[in-house]
Amino acid sequence: MKYDFKAIEQKWQKRWDDEHTFAAKQDFSLPKFYALVEFPYPSGQGLHVGHPRSYTALDIVARKKRLDGYNVLYPMGWDAFGLPTENFAMKNHIHPEVVTKNNVARFKAQLKSLGLSFDWDREINTTDPEYYKWTQWIFLQLFKHGLAYKKEMSVNWCTGCKVVLANEEVVNGVCERCGSPVVHKVKSQWMLRITAYADRLIDDLDTVDFIERVKTQQINWIGRSHGAEVTFGTTEGDEMIVYTTRPDTLFGVTYMVIAPEHEFVDKWAGKIKNIDEVRAYREAAARKSEFERTELAKDKTGVKLDGVWGINPVNGQQIPIFVSDYVLATYGTGAIMAVPGHDQRDYDFAKKFDLPIIEVVAGGDISKEAFTDCATGMLVNSGFLTGKTVDEAKVAITDWLVKEGKGVKKVNYKLRDWVFSRQRYWGEPIPMVYCEKCGWQPLPESELPLRLPEVAHYEPTEEGESPLAHLTDWVRTTCPCCGGEAKRETDTMPQWAGSSWYFLRYCDPHNNNAIASPEALKYWSPVDWYNGGMEHTTLHLLYSRFWHKFLYDIGVVPTSEPYAKRTSHGMILGENGEKMSKSRGNVVNPDDIVRTYGADTMRLYEMFIGDFEKAAPWSSSSIKGCKRF
Repeated sequence: MKYDFKAIEQKWQKRWDDEHTFAAKQDFSLPKFYALVEFPYPSGQGLHVGHPRSYTALDIVARKKRLDGYNVLYPMGWDAFGLPTENFAMKNHIHPEVVTKNNVARFKAQLKSLGLSFDWDREINTTDPEYYKWTQWIFLQLFKHGLAYKKEMSVNWCTGCKVVLANEEVVNGVCERCGSPVVHKVKSQWMLRITAYADRLIDDLDTVDFIERVKTQQINWIGRSHGAEVTFGTTEGDEMIVYTTRPDTLFGVTYMVIAPEHEFVDKWAGKIKNIDEVRAYREAAARKSEFERTELAKDKTGVKLDGVWGINPVNGQQIPIFVSDYVLATYGTGAIMAVPGHDQRDYDFAKKFDLPIIEVVAGGDISKEAFTDCATGMLVNSGFLTGKTVDEAKVAITDWLVKEGKGVKKVNYKLRDWVFSRQRYWGEPIPMVYCEKCGWQPLPESELPLRLPEVAHYEPTEEGESPLAHLTDWVRTTCPCCGGEAKRETDTMPQWAGSSWYFLRYCDPHNNNAIASPEALKYWSPVDWYNGGMEHTTLHLLYSRFWHKFLYDIGVVPTSEPYAKRTSHGMILGENGEKMSKSRGNVVNPDDIVRTYGADTMRLYEMFIGDFEKAAPWSSSSIKGCKRF
């Protein structure tokens, strides 16, 4: 007798729906298990066969836990704000809300056809005002606790999307979304002070079960280092602060480099004899992305400040100061000390500009290249440090700098505060108003949600402002503090906002009075097993840990960490071994597989395709074997 998979699967999927078979129980006395997969962005293309790999794996875990007697929460929802929908809406003249509704319906139908045991009673959507009310509420708490602030700064500007991007959204100098070049612009932005949690975001990784490559990637991204801030004098009398992890090499400093945007360029303009050349270089640097500027392999460029010198604090020697685009105003202090004998980039720069190169750690041949493997060597040519080991010299020079008032011990981080503003329409309105008398004021919580108003056009203004800036009646409002005239913030939140806390809403998705009830949060927290892509390790995963820790600090959630366990799956590639994409013509639609082979075969094949953590190419012949099995 032939197995009629279509009839069998449809029968049981309907029964599961009708009977709410996979709905988590409200009985908090039962042992619980919270399984979570990253909720998808509902694009117009729908699912491809890569999506179900993660969903199927956690579905197996969820089903097993139910059989073991656990009350299992395995929810699904939609991360539905974002630029792709807005761009599609602009191109096709369809409101983003309609686009989102259609995309969600398609995704949901596809997921249901796969027979996965999601609890659809807890479905959420980040574009629902009753959801983003609480996203806005969290922002207000961040503002009230000094973790959200407005700052004028140099930002990553996508020339295609016409929006500001966080550092994490710039990949190899281009926008991760549209591939357009990213340049730097000075704009006033809302920032979130994630750096205040840098130490805890590293240290608390010891308390969770994350796969090692996830931990390593987060630790490296945060980039904690221990060193000293050293004060260099200048012939203009100004002091320049430099951060270094190698204060032991101070006797080898032969020049300094500052970012083209450094404030001293303008301050010293009257003293710099070649100021026109310096300003021209600054303008050229502004047209480059951060990636282009810091790429190690690129040709070293720079301009010497003619007329101003730095002063090395350990020996009083005057040293030249250059502007060069490989130093960024947004990292550290925007100034570095150059030790060409022991840093290859400094070495290449010194060779190009014919600058002195001094050996201060023995062991290499600096006539050929910088000696960089010098963490355990012996100091030479270094005054009172000569003859000490590197570790001894670090302690001695730091103590000396502190004693002489020329430096302090310092812990530094690569992590930068999160650029939170987006100059676009399809995102959560930021619930802040500006009053000339009172400054920035939070919207009263009783007025949440601040709903996204209707607009006829979704394009940013020519000045790069959000489309909401066109809505003068909406922008004009009254100050919550003094009652006078005020203007609403017209920037919206990034897509990462709604996904930074969604796992909490699943615990109690229909609660009108809070993110979720304290009882539900205490019962379900933390997520027992969370699976998602490695590409989100330094974005969503880091951001959500930050928000969760903040909510823990203000007493909203019961645990310091949101996820007890984190795993990541490898991508399913096209049959040609390349990443699936429409442009490559190698996308496999799960609808076709389910129609031809059935959902059971589809899920079985995804689990047997190879090591779960590694990428694997799709094979049309192999899936036939799973069907026969």
